[in-house]
Amino acid sequence: MIIGVPKEIKNSENRVGLVPAGVMALVQAGHRVLVERSAGLGSGITDEEYTRAGAEIVDSHEEVYGRADMVVKVKEPLPAEYPLFREGQILFTYLHLAADAPLTKCLVEKGVVAIAYETVTAPDGSLPLLTPMSEVAGRMAVQIGARLLEKHSGGAGLLLGGVPGVPPASVVIVGGGVVGTNAAKIAVGMGARVTILDISAERLRYLDDVFQGRVETLMSNTYNLADAVKGADLLIGAVLIPGARAPRLVTEEMIKAMKPGSVVVDVAIDQGGCIATIDRVTTHAEPTYIKHGVVHYSVANIPGAVPRTSTFALTNVTLPYILEVANKGYLRAIQDNPCLAAGVNVIDGKVTCKGVAEAVGIPFYDLREVL
Repeated sequence: MIIGVPKEIKNSENRVGLVPAGVMALVQAGHRVLVERSAGLGSGITDEEYTRAGAEIVDSHEEVYGRADMVVKVKEPLPAEYPLFREGQILFTYLHLAADAPLTKCLVEKGVVAIAYETVTAPDGSLPLLTPMSEVAGRMAVQIGARLLEKHSGGAGLLLGGVPGVPPASVVIVGGGVVGTNAAKIAVGMGARVTILDISAERLRYLDDVFQGRVETLMSNTYNLADAVKGADLLIGAVLIPGARAPRLVTEEMIKAMKPGSVVVDVAIDQGGCIATIDRVTTHAEPTYIKHGVVHYSVANIPGAVPRTSTFALTNVTLPYILEVANKGYLRAIQDNPCLAAGVNVIDGKVTCKGVAEAVGIPFYDLREVL
């Protein structure tokens, strides 16, 4: 199989879909790997390193897409890439289709085999290819929020951990999954007062045990959420429904009740966001806007700010699946591996992820029936 690795073109996105070790593993398995020139530079990986690992360096996006049987990326394709797809081509990347109807429709029309990192599901229900980027985004959300609370960034002028005699800032995290747990680790470590809300009593018990009482846990309901948001200096949205659009749990009225100079970081923006006042996707170049006196941060590729860490963390977990698809072909691979099958969002012009189909208004087909 020919595997293509294009350079990411999303604003300030410096991650890359394969590292040299992955290239070497694929080449040793008998495959060919095409890497677009300079694709790895943002992550500190040179073309020479890829060449030594056995890759062929090509000069353009068009050549990568034109020759590759499988395209391995990091972020969802942008409109400029839509014309490059072809029928039967495998696209393996983060897709977040529930929040992107135009891309979904394009993949359907083009007959692309679209496998989404974020819906590959392990037997225990975990999301192994989403987890490392959720860890990065959760940890970064707190350091970003701490910076935005500084006065020159538009914040209230608070030090997250306070100092002796001055109370710390209040960090409220909506969602106790991987993002929320990692955000809490950093916030607690910085000395903040931390509250986590989740709908699962079992998850709250786990978090209370893990943090040994250093975080306050609250059952997530409208009453508790409104009360917690009102007192938050930093609010982090960390809600995920795999494959589906994120629910808008934090209302505009809740945001209006926050103190001037408070900060909102919505990590769920990739899936449409869980905070009502997050009405646009921002970029690393222009990451924030102010609404109702509250600083809003809604960058859709938070881990792209630390591409070296993020690229290696991501490719550590994606490579075994990439190898499986390359070695077996996509049809045999998804038949043999239920985890990988859960990642198939579009195949043969049909949407096979229920959450995506419902979000974009396209008919849903059961993958087993399609195959």
